[in-house]
Amino acid sequence: QVQLVESGGGSVEAGGSLRLSCAASAYTNFCMAWFRQAPGKEREGVASMNAEGGTTYAESVKDRFTISKDNRKDILSLQMNSLKPEDSAMYYCAANPARRFCTGASTLRAGVFGVWGQGTQVTVSS
Repeated sequence: QVQLVESGGGSVEAGGSLRLSCAASAYTNFCMAWFRQAPGKEREGVASMNAEGGTTYAESVKDRFTISKDNRKDILSLQMNSLKPEDSAMYYCAANPARRFCTGASTLRAGVFGVWGQGTQVTVSS
């Protein structure tokens, strides 16, 4: 089974930027996504990418976050700009090796993905 390892989290002031990376242990020709979970809140989908490169974003991060993948290195990234305090959360990389297509808001649900990384913390101060 593919394994995912996130990196790149940290602390930043509001308006700043961070780039998260997710290294996969296998070829990633399937759906992948970024989720986040703040204390006391449910895990929410941030952005997803299908095998052909199609992307979906949560409304709260559109025009600020960009999901991308380096297919040669099997690394999924999340570039986060104009960060806000409400973006503070543990960020998780997720994958569904059995699914190639995952565009649309309905795919930004934790139940769609069965493989998860350990998470990386993002803290945005005001």
